[in-house]
Amino acid sequence: MTSSEPLGVRPTKPSRRAFLSASAATAAAAIAVPLIAEPTRAGASADGTGPGQPITPQPPDPELLDLLREVDEQRIEAIIRRLAAFGTRHTLSSQDDPVRGIGAARDWIYQQMQGYAALSGGRMTVELQSYIQQPASRIPVPTRITNVVATLHGETNPERIYVVTGHYDSRCSDVMDFTSDSPGADDDASGVAVAMELARVMATRRPKATIVFAAVAGEEQGLYGSDYMAAQFKAANADIQGMFSCDIVGSGKGDDGEQSDPRTVRLFAEGVPTSETSAQANTRRSVGGENDGASRQLARFVTDVAQNGATGMNVRVIYRRDRYGRGSDHISFLEQGYPAARFTEPIEDFAHQHQDVRVEDGKQFGDLPEFCDFAFITRVAKVNGAALWSLSQAPGTPKGARMSSSQSNDTELRWLRGTEPDLAGYEIVWRETTSPDWTHVIPVGDVTTATIINLSKDNIFFGVRAVDRDGHRSPVAFT
Repeated sequence: MTSSEPLGVRPTKPSRRAFLSASAATAAAAIAVPLIAEPTRAGASADGTGPGQPITPQPPDPELLDLLREVDEQRIEAIIRRLAAFGTRHTLSSQDDPVRGIGAARDWIYQQMQGYAALSGGRMTVELQSYIQQPASRIPVPTRITNVVATLHGETNPERIYVVTGHYDSRCSDVMDFTSDSPGADDDASGVAVAMELARVMATRRPKATIVFAAVAGEEQGLYGSDYMAAQFKAANADIQGMFSCDIVGSGKGDDGEQSDPRTVRLFAEGVPTSETSAQANTRRSVGGENDGASRQLARFVTDVAQNGATGMNVRVIYRRDRYGRGSDHISFLEQGYPAARFTEPIEDFAHQHQDVRVEDGKQFGDLPEFCDFAFITRVAKVNGAALWSLSQAPGTPKGARMSSSQSNDTELRWLRGTEPDLAGYEIVWRETTSPDWTHVIPVGDVTTATIINLSKDNIFFGVRAVDRDGHRSPVAFT
């Protein structure tokens, strides 16, 4: 390869023994991309299974490591204890009592977020996003629903957005009881603490894309706050490329207190997108790809960048929209067509979740801070921080990715070039149809078309991802 050839582009027409040809629509000169070395012919991979090299996880860069070190367990504990101290945060509780109820909690969260934003040099803005919910399921009277939204605006690609939420409303065993104590430490002051602590840590930093940190209301009554938030984004034609709901992330212990998995967090990610029509879903199934919706690609990205020593956590991806028979705020975004997933603890503690505050036989019940593992929540915050920061620093997920319908062993892939100023090029990834994760990568340089030769599309799936000059990689776009 000479210095004038883009990576992954052969200077002459390839032979049938070659595996790749690519035509560049954008760059004619060599690109200094820190990609895995290009093999020269089919079968040249390290494991002998086909073209490309085995995929390796994306290591955290120094800036991310610094960010994760700043995530503070004591601050997370303080947030959870303060939210629990409002007595109840039920959506139907008082909106104007200064010390008790959802209104007091809302005002305190808003004040804290404003404090973080004050250190951002104007890059972070905070708003109270409110509307009046008319009587509906679990809402007997017109009720104001308010989300507290902190937005850290991106420096180079502000139009690309990533979102993390926790819901600050709480409930008792009776979902309509808005007067009794319902401290809601695990469900979901823990998730709110994750979003707030990441807002604090990132406020002084300069992400390339925009990150939104939100405490939403009305979740226990029916996802009302997140429904409104997602609909507002959709009405504005917002380019949300990833959303995480952190809901019940308080502990690694189960009901009996003996089950324990303090180093694992579950990540629920649906397969076929909820927003697809039945015809679109059938088309997807006819060519494969039931396991390749945008939310699954988002989940794979999380395991790639956040399952490492810097976070101290294992991310267990669950191939479901959410837990059996239940849901959280990511569903509001899924229904608007956005990729979204839900973080939750590995073994739910139903002995305390949604239980009324009481003491029986010397045992304390209720969703109290005493049953939270603050070190566990801190690690969950680091997983979210690693995912959000890596997403914001990498190029966006390639758009318009498609595969030729040619019934041969040659496969032409096409996509649209991104607009990032530091975009360096693209990589083709592939895997066997039975593999849950992408296994091989083929660097192709700054091109918008590539042809994989002599690798049957019957047997594998293809995807494409973008790479910047610093080696940050985007989530994969399934072709």
